[in-house]
Amino acid sequence: MIGQETPTPGTAATVPVLQVTDLHVTFPGEAGPVHAVRGLSYAVRPGEVLGIVGESGAGKSAAAQAVLGLLPDGTEVRGSVELDGRELLGLDDAALSEIRGNGIGMVFQDPLSALTPVYSVGNQLVEALRVHQDLSRKAARTRAVELLDLVGIPDPQRRADAFPHEFSGGMRQRAVIAMAIANDPRVIVADEPTTALDVTIQAQILDVLKTAREVTGAAIVLITHDLGVVAGFADRVQVMYAGRPVEYGTVDEIYYRPRMPYTIGLLGATPRLDGPAGAPLVPIHGAPPSLSALPPGCPFAPRCPVAVDRCRETEPAPAVGTDAGHTVACHRGTEIADGSLPRAGIFGAVRGEGAGERKSDTGGPSPARTQAASAHPVRTDSAPAELGPEDSAPADSAPADSAPTDSAPADSAPQVSAPAAPAPPAPAPANRPSTRPNRTASTPQQGVTQGQPAGTGLPAQPALPAPTLLQVTALTKHFPQTRRTLLKRPAGTIRAVDGIDLAIREGETLALVGESGCGKTTTLLEIMDLVAGQAGTVRLFGQDVRELDRAGRKRLRRDLQIVFQDPTAALDPRMPVGDILAEPLRTHRVPRDRIAARVPELLELVGLAADDAGRYPREFSGGQRQRIAIARALALEPRLLVLDEPVSALDVSVQAGVLNLLDELKARLRLSYLLVAHDLSVVRHSADRVAVMYLGRIVESGGTAEVFAAPSHPYTRALLSAVPLPDPRKERARTRVLLSGDLPSPADVPSGCRFRSRCPLYATLGAPEQRRCREDDPLLRPVPTGPGTAGPGTAGHHEIDGHTSACHHPSPPPGG
Repeated sequence: MIGQETPTPGTAATVPVLQVTDLHVTFPGEAGPVHAVRGLSYAVRPGEVLGIVGESGAGKSAAAQAVLGLLPDGTEVRGSVELDGRELLGLDDAALSEIRGNGIGMVFQDPLSALTPVYSVGNQLVEALRVHQDLSRKAARTRAVELLDLVGIPDPQRRADAFPHEFSGGMRQRAVIAMAIANDPRVIVADEPTTALDVTIQAQILDVLKTAREVTGAAIVLITHDLGVVAGFADRVQVMYAGRPVEYGTVDEIYYRPRMPYTIGLLGATPRLDGPAGAPLVPIHGAPPSLSALPPGCPFAPRCPVAVDRCRETEPAPAVGTDAGHTVACHRGTEIADGSLPRAGIFGAVRGEGAGERKSDTGGPSPARTQAASAHPVRTDSAPAELGPEDSAPADSAPADSAPTDSAPADSAPQVSAPAAPAPPAPAPANRPSTRPNRTASTPQQGVTQGQPAGTGLPAQPALPAPTLLQVTALTKHFPQTRRTLLKRPAGTIRAVDGIDLAIREGETLALVGESGCGKTTTLLEIMDLVAGQAGTVRLFGQDVRELDRAGRKRLRRDLQIVFQDPTAALDPRMPVGDILAEPLRTHRVPRDRIAARVPELLELVGLAADDAGRYPREFSGGQRQRIAIARALALEPRLLVLDEPVSALDVSVQAGVLNLLDELKARLRLSYLLVAHDLSVVRHSADRVAVMYLGRIVESGGTAEVFAAPSHPYTRALLSAVPLPDPRKERARTRVLLSGDLPSPADVPSGCRFRSRCPLYATLGAPEQRRCREDDPLLRPVPTGPGTAGPGTAGHHEIDGHTSACHHPSPPPGG
């Protein structure tokens, strides 16, 4: 039963509870056998957490399913999998059924698919208990309620009778964890348990997994692509690439002293909440090889900046994850370890390669280049002077271009050298006709100070605010809620968007952040519709959308385009890429000769080749498809792009390239972005200003540097504290602000402050203050600044630049 003493992980006296040795998994495929897992070995002891990381297709999930015997018929599995010394490979399904859920518990990536929709959550837990234990139904029911309470389900006695569709995503995942630990398993295998969850729910799930480990003493195998999650949770890390383990070691060794270029690339491509804002990320160019047609030699060699002839001829032995210490599958691993091949210089070998240089599928640069050089975006934040320059690294972080050593500071993980800042954007060629009569290459970028030549004697002029492209005032969108009867009688109102204000200037990025269900997508749809809403106004480029006729809306759509979250769903699979890019141009009656010239321009603009126009979307990788979606959005030379989670479906190595591309396009084409993202590290990297949304309202807004450095609203503080850092020592030292429960229903908004039901500050207040929170709905007000700082709206800035917060008890600024 639950309550075993948790052993100290990794002690010499402990025998591995799960031992995997030379595991191979091969699937049959039309193009030949697919070698999904090749030579995987690892061992985990009771109470220890092993993190397995890598890009999609690396073989992580296939390895986990092989351990549990869940692979489909026809799959070839070789090697050894031992649980407490008992060999599992070769057991029949009946024998494995006794082990699944008893000896080994499984937490699947998608809890909705893992739970049976026609049975209540409580009944499914009762079934899992009675299959492996001799319990009466009443005793099993009592135990099921205890498990739901253990994993943090509110009111577990009542919620045990609820069905999976009545739970939120986070509650469903907690229920799956309760099922996984129901029979005190020796090992818990968690396959991407936090993927697609909001950052606050992710923090709750990780906390539940830690609780499960403490009370059961189980070993945990955590499979994830999130390096931040692994940094704060795992004891050891195994990195996989192309089905092969390429590096293994303790979490500190992997993060502070990596020896495999692939691992170094993953760490450098990860946006960091504690990193310098706006600095270019370091993407890993190219794509993983096909597992049915692996190249000779090291499979990472085509993407590796420091590969030599030996790498292309001979594949190194896999990194054994046992007691061998820090192991690496790299011919140059010894050089990296002793410093003769500095880590900081590995991906510095590809400095300056941006959107304008197309990377071939093998990772090397192709001859195709755009005519304009890549550029680094100019920030327009109005952060207080006390925060320091926005692009400077935190005081306790290693410089981005310093080589990590074994004597790295105790509180900072090394960061891979970022590419050198490229030259300012070159103007477009004068002989290139534009699809837009009102956009010229000679127009200066507005909102950025234009420097005067030295010695002109002209006095410095103060920078004028850039024109406002989008102004949203008191926008409201409510949906009627009806009872499921024949007459569909009204039963309430869903307050999806409840009176918000937004503004975006030319040349800046505004990020809209918040949990799922807070109203972000509804806000985007209301803006993109270009029609009069229920209440409030939307002004685009100085025009009120309520006053537009059909022709006026069509003209305005040239200036407003969107990039969707999933490029696979956004691109028509039946059309070649050239036709996809030409479609908006034909819709707006652009001449044929201009279309023929514009399509290759667009492909080269986003780092692809002109001859890619004849290929279909299925022939491209995920990152390349998102580049095509961006090219289509740019076809009509818009002024404002709406980015709806543009990188959330991409691996971190691909994500870095797309984020760099968006930064370069913003500076070169004078674009403005409305960015919706749940990853606050991406927001920290890309956004000039941020608006935090909760239950249909903006609860805090301001410059990104200011809000992230000194968050005022308790909800913003909770969001930021929940973001994992890819730095083990910093993660271990952090104190998280865990929110209780899930986002309330927008059909039942709490009175007064709508955040009070989850607010950690509310419980600490006195009775008068709590009554004010219950009764008074707080409005956005300027956040008081510290001594000696200018208040919001000063120094000639428009009021939209100020730091505002909707809280009766805002947090004071540092030193204030």
